[in-house]
Amino acid sequence: MTSKCDALMNEVGSGVAAALRAVDCTASEVSAAAFGRLFAPGGELGAVLTILLGLFIAFFAIALLLGRTNLSVRSMIPRMITLGLVVTFATSWFAYQTVVWNLTIGAPDYIAGVLTGVDGSATTTFADKIDIVFLAVQDATQNAGAADNGANEITAFSPQGILWLGALLFLLGTVGVLVTARIALAILVALGPIFLVMALFSGTRGLFTGWLKGLVMLALTPLFAVLGGGVMLEIAVPILGSLNQIPGEIDPRAAMAFFLIGAVHVALMIMVLKVSSTMVAGWRVFGLVPDRNAGETFDRAAPAMAAASSAPVSTPANAPLSTAQAAGLSNPPRRIAVSGVNTAPAANDAGGNAPASTIRQTKVFATSSGSGQVQPLSSGASRTRGIGNRFRTAGPRISEKLK
Repeated sequence: MTSKCDALMNEVGSGVAAALRAVDCTASEVSAAAFGRLFAPGGELGAVLTILLGLFIAFFAIALLLGRTNLSVRSMIPRMITLGLVVTFATSWFAYQTVVWNLTIGAPDYIAGVLTGVDGSATTTFADKIDIVFLAVQDATQNAGAADNGANEITAFSPQGILWLGALLFLLGTVGVLVTARIALAILVALGPIFLVMALFSGTRGLFTGWLKGLVMLALTPLFAVLGGGVMLEIAVPILGSLNQIPGEIDPRAAMAFFLIGAVHVALMIMVLKVSSTMVAGWRVFGLVPDRNAGETFDRAAPAMAAASSAPVSTPANAPLSTAQAAGLSNPPRRIAVSGVNTAPAANDAGGNAPASTIRQTKVFATSSGSGQVQPLSSGASRTRGIGNRFRTAGPRISEKLK
């Protein structure tokens, strides 16, 4: 059975651009075929999808019976939206291709084209430029070999060998990253319906979020590779033009500079992979990934705060007191003592037959936190002494007579 990718596969060895086109076409066909074998109508796992949907509804019914949820709009709308999106994207290739495939492959290519000002596919244009670079390297080495009639053997440290090593590094840093990311992205897209179904249950939702993070990381990697590779190509153009300043001879400085550009480009691609993984690691996927750092920070800080609050504070004898300590000494802790005193009846109370009365006296004592002794408050002049206090009664001010 022939396919539309057979013609492109026959041209894989003709250049980098042809190889990328063949990889894109093959990845699209493999993803579509794998999608049709999973949950699509007539797929092998159609019954499994039906069982999982039944379990989702059964778990919701059990939660209603146990009182763990209710039939409110707040609890029903997220479940219905999740169920509808999962069924739509897991069973319809048109919806899945329109959203997932176009966002992960088409959107980064479009953004790269906008940033570089290229009409059409920015990845294909970049691959065509790489083919031009390899043609320039090939022409320079062939001219040098024809000039000396093959007398000088090409070694790793000869100008020709250094030039080809730089081209090899440039090839690995550009085409290797692009092709690897595209193949891995096609595999994740092909397995996408399985991870979409896992979004129904909270126990397997972590696999769905991991799959979505992997898609975003592999979609950002070609974007950064095309943009970074375009910059390195612009730097390499004048160096390639200076290779054959002397006919039949390669300038060793230009060959070394091209090798350096290839090594820097490989380091740049490694940095691109690291940056993409770091960006995706901090993504919470629309709130589906819980933020555990806040809980861990609180759990670590709580014992330290408790130990600091319970530990005694020792102050040297000659050390100056802080404001809080001075306030504590000026306002020492107080203890309130309440006692009852039996008083005899007055002499003019019914011949002494009246019942005895009890007076409750309240006294406030100042306690010293350092020595643990109880001292009465100092009998200094009251700040509330005024004209009204001159006519107060002789009895105790804080007292209550109990019958």
